[in-house]
Amino acid sequence: MELRYSADGLDMCGQLCLPAQGERRPGVLVFPEGFGLGAFAKATAERLAAIGFVALACDLHGGGSTIANLDEVLPAIAPLHNDRQRMLARAKGGFDALRARPEVDPARIASIGFCFGGTMALELARSGADVAATVGFHCGLGTGSSGSAASIRSSILVCIGADDPVVPLSERLAFEEEMRAGNVAWRMNIYGGVRHSFTNPTADTFGHPELARYDAGAEAAAWREMLALFDAVFAA
Repeated sequence: MELRYSADGLDMCGQLCLPAQGERRPGVLVFPEGFGLGAFAKATAERLAAIGFVALACDLHGGGSTIANLDEVLPAIAPLHNDRQRMLARAKGGFDALRARPEVDPARIASIGFCFGGTMALELARSGADVAATVGFHCGLGTGSSGSAASIRSSILVCIGADDPVVPLSERLAFEEEMRAGNVAWRMNIYGGVRHSFTNPTADTFGHPELARYDAGAEAAAWREMLALFDAVFAA
């Protein structure tokens, strides 16, 4: 079902997916890749709902719009990269909308994201939002944040391809130092031989195999690690 909310001055249109259970359930925010709220993010939310979570696939660009061309994505998200308060505003809009739902236990919310969406999830965590777990898949780890790692209240998991040119070793090392300095409960999984967008089955259609490539094995492993983290934080 559509869920409309406001964020960063935009009218957002996300997709809310509900589990079969009637009682209040843990909620999961799903932040999409820079293309916007497309089929992959929606399918991820549906997959989460099927196993018992209330999942909100969040809008990114407003009106539920998407960007089809890879060359147009970077100019569209650059203003958010350069203004982390705007990035945070879009993430927080989804968080507030999900948390307000009567189907959701507001004390049990997780945030996940893919590529740029993972960066958004990390930004939300750095803001001190009341999120139990944060998971980023092939996401930017940049520390030029509007918040601070010391404010993070959630457990952090990032899943990165060792050969992802978008997330170089230097960025991974800087993130490690940031998490350590903030005394965060964190984990970084590195997958050998894996590139960017490894969770997205349509990544091979981007036409840039040196940059983005689907990897079924790494995707399955990252999904298992995410669920294991959810089990740990939601049972606590």
